[in-house]
Amino acid sequence: MLRTALIYGALSGSIVIGVMIAGMMMAGGHGAPPTGGAAFGYTIMVVALVLIFIGVKRYRDRELGGVIKFGPAFGLGLAIAAVAGVFYVIGWEINLAATDYAFIEEYSKGIIARKEAAGASAEELQKIRAEMAKLIAQYQNPAYRLPITFLEIFPVGLVVALVSAAILRNPKAFPAR
Repeated sequence: MLRTALIYGALSGSIVIGVMIAGMMMAGGHGAPPTGGAAFGYTIMVVALVLIFIGVKRYRDRELGGVIKFGPAFGLGLAIAAVAGVFYVIGWEINLAATDYAFIEEYSKGIIARKEAAGASAEELQKIRAEMAKLIAQYQNPAYRLPITFLEIFPVGLVVALVSAAILRNPKAFPAR
């Protein structure tokens, strides 16, 4: 079971971080994501985290003779999601180090520029600048940044693991060939 979690989690997390970094590079850097950036990111996560379903199904079919209960299926799905989250965090940290930790400042500048372009008042802009300064200070602390990064992907994996376990507990669902 551990081998399955490591393989499918590593693949899933690596795909997510690789595609997201490539997408940011294509969009012109690490500033505020283009419109729809969050939707793009979560779509990539869901697609890559389908490997949770594939990993649980493969384990059910090859190791357990085509039958798995909800609890073990959910546990394996969570393990795959956790490994994917760790790989995602490691990939993000490598990316941050390679870009001299410029992401959060560029991101903040992009947010402020969007608010200015939208015609925000001087008072609103001052409030946003203060919030962004606080975010920059917090993001420099790994004890803040690492869990926040992990929590970007893990809840998506949790949902995929739950759905996968609910479907695959039925041996008639996607039977082994």
